[in-house]
Amino acid sequence: QVQLVESGGGSVQAGGSLRLSCAASGLHFSSHAMGWFRRAPGKERDIVAAITWSGGSTYYADSVKGRFTISRDNAKNMVYLQMNSLKPEDTAVYYCAARYQDIKIGSLWYDYWGQGTQVTVSS
Repeated sequence: QVQLVESGGGSVQAGGSLRLSCAASGLHFSSHAMGWFRRAPGKERDIVAAITWSGGSTYYADSVKGRFTISRDNAKNMVYLQMNSLKPEDTAVYYCAARYQDIKIGSLWYDYWGQGTQVTVSS
């Protein structure tokens, strides 16, 4: 049974930082691209960042480029999202997701999802 478990969410003031973690189990982690998505209140779930199975290539939404960094540790079956210079518009539930092989941007391409972790940024 595949499980993705996010942690590291919380409340922070604008300009602050948070690091999200996602622990994966039940899948061949190093064969899966990983993505971070978020859903803000009243909005659809959108991609934030994604990383290839090897970690050699990444994708970022324009809204987070230069502020967020995605990384992975295949030895530990972990993926991370370092979020710096946080803004109130970053407030959302953040989800970790996995799909076999290559990166895709759309959420429908991802096979496995975590339960989400809340990030709240106050001004």
